[in-house]
Amino acid sequence: MKVTDLRASHFTEPLGMGLSPLSLSWVTEDTKSKKQEAAQIKIWTEEGPVYDSGRQKTISSLGFEPALVLLPRTRYFWNVTVWGDAGDSGSAQSWFETAKEGEAWAAKWITSTFPKDEHFLLTRNFTAGSALESARIYACGLGIYELEVNGKKAGDEYLLPGFHCYDMMLQYQTFDVTALLQDGENTLGASLAPGWYKGSMTFDRQENIYGDTMKFLCELHLRYQDGHEEVLASDGSWRCLPSPVLESNIYDGEIFDAARRIPDWSVPGCQAESFPVQVLEDGAELLTARIDPKIVCKYTFAPKEILHTKRGETVLDFGQNMTGWVEFEAHEPAGTKIKLSYGEILQEECFYRDNLRTAKCEYLYISDGSPAHVRPHFTFYGFRYVKVEGVTDVKAEDFTACHIRSDIDPIGSIETGNTEVNQLFQNAMWGQFDNFLDIPTDCPQRDERLGWTGDAALICGTACKNLYMPAFFHHYLKNVALEEAYHDGAVPVFVPMTKLKNAQDGALWFENAFQGTAIWSDVATLLPWALYENYGDKNLLRAHYPIMKTWVERIRRDDEADGGRGLWLRGMQLGDWLALDTDDQQNPLGATSLPYTATAFYYYSASLTAKAAKALGLTADAEEYSALCRKIKAAILSEYFQPDGSFKIEGTQTACVLSLFLGLYPDGAKERVTAQLKKRLEAKNMHLDTGFCGTPFLCRVLSENGHNEIAYTLLLNDDFPSWLYEVKMGATTVWERWNSVLPDGSISGTGMNSLNHYAYGSIVDWMYRNVCGLNPCEEAPGYKKAVIRPQPDPRIGKAEMKMHTASGLYESAWYYEDGGIRFEITVPFDCEAVLILPDGREYQLTAGNYRF
Repeated sequence: MKVTDLRASHFTEPLGMGLSPLSLSWVTEDTKSKKQEAAQIKIWTEEGPVYDSGRQKTISSLGFEPALVLLPRTRYFWNVTVWGDAGDSGSAQSWFETAKEGEAWAAKWITSTFPKDEHFLLTRNFTAGSALESARIYACGLGIYELEVNGKKAGDEYLLPGFHCYDMMLQYQTFDVTALLQDGENTLGASLAPGWYKGSMTFDRQENIYGDTMKFLCELHLRYQDGHEEVLASDGSWRCLPSPVLESNIYDGEIFDAARRIPDWSVPGCQAESFPVQVLEDGAELLTARIDPKIVCKYTFAPKEILHTKRGETVLDFGQNMTGWVEFEAHEPAGTKIKLSYGEILQEECFYRDNLRTAKCEYLYISDGSPAHVRPHFTFYGFRYVKVEGVTDVKAEDFTACHIRSDIDPIGSIETGNTEVNQLFQNAMWGQFDNFLDIPTDCPQRDERLGWTGDAALICGTACKNLYMPAFFHHYLKNVALEEAYHDGAVPVFVPMTKLKNAQDGALWFENAFQGTAIWSDVATLLPWALYENYGDKNLLRAHYPIMKTWVERIRRDDEADGGRGLWLRGMQLGDWLALDTDDQQNPLGATSLPYTATAFYYYSASLTAKAAKALGLTADAEEYSALCRKIKAAILSEYFQPDGSFKIEGTQTACVLSLFLGLYPDGAKERVTAQLKKRLEAKNMHLDTGFCGTPFLCRVLSENGHNEIAYTLLLNDDFPSWLYEVKMGATTVWERWNSVLPDGSISGTGMNSLNHYAYGSIVDWMYRNVCGLNPCEEAPGYKKAVIRPQPDPRIGKAEMKMHTASGLYESAWYYEDGGIRFEITVPFDCEAVLILPDGREYQLTAGNYRF
């Protein structure tokens, strides 16, 4: 027996994370046993044991919360032992280390004495004694900071402290710098830039949204082998220096003047002129240990091709639309300006970036004549193509694209017999890679890159199957909770909500949006439930249940204000965003009734909250929200349906999809609604016209209501509008619009047209659930129980799925061969599944490998 994937609060060996409440999880594999008989958790520090659960039958591998009060700045070791029902056992060990855990800060915020918008460096010299045992830095810098120790970068992450609600919490980071220190003289250095905190952001490019001063705070804790400790805190003893970064901005890029570079500025003995710092009166009240995964470089790419366009441009094609930047080797004479410009697509075989709107997306390096390895420090780009200017001889080996994202990894994969479908799956995966940079963003390239809640709500089911998402989404939901409280129970359309202090155009729209918007604000319920359904950690659900309840109560308050009929008639509704079912091409809301859509999601959120309450044993809440669901459903049937099941409103594809997905139709009318959906699709020559609201559920309701072949037809269409149309047009990510690029290769518009939006990648949820058949069970989430019901189609020949769930590896594959279909199924240890084959045969499966 092997015990693997040991995680503390869903991190592997976390250092200085916010871990409370502590939840320990693991996976067991390679065993002859079928079920877990018992498990035991032991926790200790260097001082000795602090916790022992004893051997228990009820310990869950999905999330065990030990009764343990965590001490500050302490490394804990833990061991889990698992016993199987066949008599074998296994154990494994890991560790986690706490942050300051509420300790008072000795550090003070410091800033430069330069003009406020000028980038700067901060340094502090200090002496470290011999026999050093460990060294930790606890730091936060605003807007973005990088930390150096003795001339070397501390840690492997970028864009610290990440993007969060700076006005309500400030996440600090922990660095193990033991290996970077030396006996005797040492130097700490920090470089700062505006970032999300005070840089030019949002649609009307506001500055200083969260503050007007770049600042830094840190504590260095030195622990020696004899047990004594020293603390060096940021204070007036630090010095500041001018930065070689002249300008930086999330949207526009960065300008770096190498002639201003100060050699060895963070190394002992630097003789450059330095200046006093200013100590600020700001307190540490908002500081909290980080709960977000690190932002790191996950992949690197060499140029796939160097293009020389008819305009005389030199353009690097990296073959993949990605988030990150390009690093390069500079060899040009002093004063040479090397400029990299970033774009997603070529037009007329030339470089193009008009769809990025006001975002310049450039990097400008002014050479000092010396060879240098160059990279941006305080920005990122969304790109496939990079135009190079100022380099005499562009060589592929001098340029490397670095894909930057949060440190989360794939857990799921699907491969079919259709290469274009396989590319679609990869496009959806890359859409998540590129837009999961600390928060789930809408896009990584234009003047936006915000945490649009609707996009996150729609992708969360797919995301939790593709990648290991608990820590990332927990961080996002913390921000959702803060904004929800600030906005009196309503969830804004993007989180963090950059408070639009001086907004002109669109200000009223956003103020209205604060009142709550269906789908977007429903991230408060859809996301916590997706986490629970896919990972089964009841501790996470308990933490997020207040967000769910608060949001439903906010809608109910609107409902009561309008007579309490069970309808949601208020708010700035976005409807079926970017649907294609209206003749007015300037109307992005679609033809589906806005109150119907809003009320359907009112029902959906109330139903998920009722389920969450039941799972948490909150019987009164479960009954109350179940009763609310019955009231809303009755109101929907009365307001929007005839008794025979026909619609009183326009029965769009999306109207039918929501009705079927949520069970909102009169008794006995399911077939009529299904027939209406089929008729609508036939009217479009079996093509969809759904937008953000209907698309995620379209193929699911078709497969689950007798029209699996139509679902596959929608998948396999390769003309506009369809998923494979994008693939055929050369996409490597998912587009914002069905027609972001026209058949002739020209971009369809520049006002709102991203080639890297993940919402329509939600088709992958159907691929997992219906094509390959793997469905979680509400009564045993985290795939402890599963319903495996593959729904094959000969047009793709085969489908092979692997998912490293929170419970272990599931595999489901089917192959058309020799006039029949072969099925191969793997169920992991301590799990069970119901397998339902297309001919109706049903099998009860325990852990093991099966072939049918």
